[in-house]
Amino acid sequence: MAGAYAPGMRVLVVEDEIRMARLLKRALEEEGHAVDTAQNGTDGLWLATENAYGAIVLDVMLPDFDGFELCRRLRKQEAWVPVIMLTARDSVGDRVRGLDAGADDYLVKPFSLAELAARLRALARRDDRSRPVLLAEGDLKLDPATKQAWRAGTELRLSPKEFSLLELFLRHPGDVLSRSRIIESVWDFAYDGGSNVVDQYVNYLRRKVDAPFGRHDIETVRGMGYRLRHAAQGP
Repeated sequence: MAGAYAPGMRVLVVEDEIRMARLLKRALEEEGHAVDTAQNGTDGLWLATENAYGAIVLDVMLPDFDGFELCRRLRKQEAWVPVIMLTARDSVGDRVRGLDAGADDYLVKPFSLAELAARLRALARRDDRSRPVLLAEGDLKLDPATKQAWRAGTELRLSPKEFSLLELFLRHPGDVLSRSRIIESVWDFAYDGGSNVVDQYVNYLRRKVDAPFGRHDIETVRGMGYRLRHAAQGP
């Protein structure tokens, strides 16, 4: 999901030139942002789908698949984070190709860091693209904006952590989520991964989401983690 571009936001920089990546990371961190970096499309796509970024700065020329393809894959997965593409190519054709792939803006190298920051702020201000309002799987529904969730039309009373955990499951129905992935998404990266906090909260969630409705949709996958049963899988 896209967040507001403000101090403290998290930005992903996908850039294969190490020197440029370091320069961008340092400049954005000086503005108060947390910055992750990736040097190829594969790592960039993984990070972008694992984490909630406020914006992605994406180089076109990458060593595996290019920025156009990465952006297309993100949009196909309904990841609507604002994307600004960087390239050394100054042609109308490339700019059109980038926008067609789902990018929001285009910046040609060399560029000033002040211009990049201004472009990102502008993207966040006008980020009004349509996106799914509700996350839904069968009769289970969740609204990330209003922080409400329902099952079979009944509103669920969830704690903030329970809500975040349910949102994670609903964003990845049918996928097995490891405990470490859940920790990184719902808690913070410094959390003690050896604790049983994930198991406890999954049980809390089951008591509110499954048990009262006679359901068993939040499954334990032995030795791997947990999964929200996809509605298409049936009981």
